Amino acid sequence: MPEVPRQQQPQPAVPGGGPVHRGLAHLADRLRPRSLAAVTLLVGLAACALFTAGAGAVYDQVTEGDGLAGLDRPVLAEMVRDRTPGVTSAVRAYTDVGGPVGMPVLATVVLALVAWRRRSVEPLLLGVATAAGSLLMTLVGKAQVERLRPPTIDAVPPFETSFSFPSGHSLNSMALAAITAYVLVRGQHRTGTRVVTVVLAGVFAVTMGLSRVYLGHHWLTDVLVAWALALAWVAVVVTAHRWYLTTAFAGRRRERHDRLRRSTT
Repeated sequence: MPEVPRQQQPQPAVPGGGPVHRGLAHLADRLRPRSLAAVTLLVGLAACALFTAGAGAVYDQVTEGDGLAGLDRPVLAEMVRDRTPGVTSAVRAYTDVGGPVGMPVLATVVLALVAWRRRSVEPLLLGVATAAGSLLMTLVGKAQVERLRPPTIDAVPPFETSFSFPSGHSLNSMALAAITAYVLVRGQHRTGTRVVTVVLAGVFAVTMGLSRVYLGHHWLTDVLVAWALALAWVAVVVTAHRWYLTTAFAGRRRERHDRLRRSTT
């Protein structure tokens, strides 16, 4: 069989074929890496602003009438009845892990180890982007909605003074746990290991949010909406990352193709 000329050999496929791939490949031709990163950041910030602006509308929906918000007081009352000194002490220590200091430190340590092992700052950049967006959503959401926390008579000290909606512990722990799981799964090849990673991240984030209700620091709806906002933001970060990888791959592929074409002419 005659050998196919080198310049006519088929090129390897690029992930994300079809119209989306062609559009991303075209964009990769026009944008350099720094410009592409800037566009990705702007898109992410715009999406973050939209999520935050929608927090008030979501709040109105979940706290109207006897729907989901009808669970707030009964669930809190059940938590108060089930408290024991030993469990309460353990939950107080656990909830500190997901606080404004503990959670960023924990996520940074894990992502830094992954970055060092892979010799890439990419895991840390993903963590920073996720943390910045989730923190912004927490601050703006609290300022916009201004929901009061459960009464202190039902809460375990130390009491918190910021507004209740959304739960910052729940939002930030879910967002950082999810992005950490994403980074770890990308380097894991066994299905079982990936499943364990995702399950552990999910259990950590869910129990962290429930700890806020147990301690009487948040209503249940504060936690549920915080989880939804966190997952939506992580979806934007992951989508932006995949978009960047696809366009960068397409750009490198075109550069190799152009060099090969010049060398054969």
